Amino acid sequence: MRSAPASLINNINIVLTSLLSFLADYAGWFIAISLVSILVGVVLIPVFITRLPPDYFSHPRRRRLSAGARHPVARLILAGAKNVLGAVLVLAGIVMLFTPGQGLITLLVGLMVMNYPGKFALERWLIRRPTVLSTLNWMRARYGQPPLAPAKKGSD
Repeated sequence: MRSAPASLINNINIVLTSLLSFLADYAGWFIAISLVSILVGVVLIPVFITRLPPDYFSHPRRRRLSAGARHPVARLILAGAKNVLGAVLVLAGIVMLFTPGQGLITLLVGLMVMNYPGKFALERWLIRRPTVLSTLNWMRARYGQPPLAPAKKGSD
């Protein structure tokens, strides 16, 4: 077996040194992101999960809420704010995959908050995973809410 050329070892050393320097320079940001992700996981995620109706995933199509109840500009502002919140939760969930926090649950909630084509089918696909459903139902039981009814397969 041949040994690695000296230039390759030197390049790896440079990359590792740069990475360690970057991590040292931004350690405060990593700590802040980790603390925020824990806060999101501990405070906001249970709020979203427990507010879902128990039959949220059991219908073959998404039920529409009354759209005529608000002014069109207010609906647009609320939809934009909801999508920004969803995007923040998705990003926080991705960060929590590598830092302390409930990364997968936060990703799920972020995806549920945002509006995009195929959203309901994705939510139903995710909730059919036994680990996801049992985790959500465990969290709901902790806060005195009835369990979520599982999505029926083949009704998407």
